[in-house]
Amino acid sequence: MAFGRFIGQEVASSTMPVVKLEHVSKQYPTPAEPLVVLRDISLSLEAGQNLAVVGPSGSGKSTLLNILGTLDEPTSGAVEIAGVEPFRLPHAELARFRNRHIGFVFQEHYLLPQLTILENVLVPALAMGRTTAAKTGRAKELLERVGLSARLHHRPAELSGGERQRAAVARALLLQPSLVLADEPTGSLDPTNARAVGQLLLDLQQEEKNVLIVVTHSRELAGRMSQQKVLDNGYLRDEGNGQP
Repeated sequence: MAFGRFIGQEVASSTMPVVKLEHVSKQYPTPAEPLVVLRDISLSLEAGQNLAVVGPSGSGKSTLLNILGTLDEPTSGAVEIAGVEPFRLPHAELARFRNRHIGFVFQEHYLLPQLTILENVLVPALAMGRTTAAKTGRAKELLERVGLSARLHHRPAELSGGERQRAAVARALLLQPSLVLADEPTGSLDPTNARAVGQLLLDLQQEEKNVLIVVTHSRELAGRMSQQKVLDNGYLRDEGNGQP
């Protein structure tokens, strides 16, 4: 496989899955015996699809998200994102691939307090070396779409919690990633802002036609997604299906 292809705007064809996991397992060594966190997980999602992953605390949701985000490598199994096997890339290329093709939205916004909201949204472009007029225009467009066009030059401390999370959504989408991963994106918000941010994620995902995977304890947010799966005892199964 020609791994250098990922630098371009399009990697996978529209007929290929954006996300493909095959028999992925993850375990950690302990003094007694290995701690098995994920067991034989297979998953395939195409552009425009979205998925909610729910499950009790400690069920492995964060580990699964870290593997999908190429932040942690599985013990066994195969991972393919946007037509590339990321864990076969050299470290520096993996970091560039992650920045270009994967957008992250966390429970906490992680905006940099010293930067304006516009500058925060441009951070993924700055990580590639420099920004451009086109990227600045894209950032302004996204901030308008999330209702923050009047807040471009404000700093995070001057925004409400809901506004900061909307800015984080815009930042995640700046480079038009193939995959957006959201880890409890509404967990720190009041019910009104939680509903608004959840709907914003879905609306933008349908416009951008990326893959959206949300890990959440919110059944309300999970219910809006087109697919729901439960992660329990290391197995990923369909909601309502007792078998992995």
